[in-house]
Amino acid sequence: MTISLFEEWTRRLTADGSASSPRIVFAEGDDPRIRQAATELAGHGITPILVSEQPDATDLPSAAEVNTPAALSMGPAGARVREVAAQRGWDASVTGTRMQDPVYLAAALVDIGAADAGVAGSTRTTGDVIRAGIHVLGLGPDTRVLSSSFLMLPPDGSPMAFADCAVVPEPDESQLADIAISTAATFESLTGLTASVAMLSFSTKGSAEHESVRRVRSATELVRGRAPELAVDGEMQFDAALVASVGQRKAAGSRVAGQANVFVFPNLAAGNIGYKIAERLGGAQALGPILQGLNAPMNDLSRGCSAQDVITVARISALQALARPPMTEQGAPGHGLVSTRGPV
Repeated sequence: MTISLFEEWTRRLTADGSASSPRIVFAEGDDPRIRQAATELAGHGITPILVSEQPDATDLPSAAEVNTPAALSMGPAGARVREVAAQRGWDASVTGTRMQDPVYLAAALVDIGAADAGVAGSTRTTGDVIRAGIHVLGLGPDTRVLSSSFLMLPPDGSPMAFADCAVVPEPDESQLADIAISTAATFESLTGLTASVAMLSFSTKGSAEHESVRRVRSATELVRGRAPELAVDGEMQFDAALVASVGQRKAAGSRVAGQANVFVFPNLAAGNIGYKIAERLGGAQALGPILQGLNAPMNDLSRGCSAQDVITVARISALQALARPPMTEQGAPGHGLVSTRGPV
């Protein structure tokens, strides 16, 4: 399944030719891993844009674009960072630093429509990437929290999504609902499958009572109200959500039990432990964390990433961009992949 999924990603990214190739900006364009990945991506349906102190691009394919932080700070991207600074009341020192910060400039390129998605983190912390994303891109219009998910690829079987495993420590019921809706959208954009969402707990349909169980129950009802078309059920134990025979016994009549592919954990501890167990004991490949909830895609790399990891994250970001409705700067349907400016 892993190989066929990656092949499907390549097909989707190259299907329409270079005219609609997603433009991915890499904040750390001086990193050799980034430059190697950009070279490979340029021939496979993605246009790389590098923020780099090295304007010489002779080691890169002609499709790649290279911009120095100094040049970007003098153009529309810098103007967007200045606008954010004024809105947020940053002092001159903070503003000056972020005007030259490649991560903030990369986010600004996405926000003004010069790129369709951003990738950063090969030399910077997750916190740096998240702050730039929230400050410059803001949250999507129907989202109240930035969260993350992992796309889990079992050695046998279909892909799944686990959330939140990296960002929100103790989500309340409203945040849990947002995490569920965002993760379903991420899963569908990356797999082409229809999401079936299980809101996980240590209880299934009233088998136990606790404040955390009631929170998951309430979150499930919020999801149904906010996304009535989405198949969602909870509270549900993991075995009832995954195994058809168990689901029939514990949650008879549920359209999710036994066939879930999106698993929303009640808190970060459970999600982080859960994905690592699936990865280390179950042999699943874990792709992520994939950031979700921003007004446009921006994803984080591990500082220990390989060039192949960069390629995978870039492809995920490109597919997220392709899944967004084409919009003009005024928010009306338009043509191509043009990011709109969201709340900051």
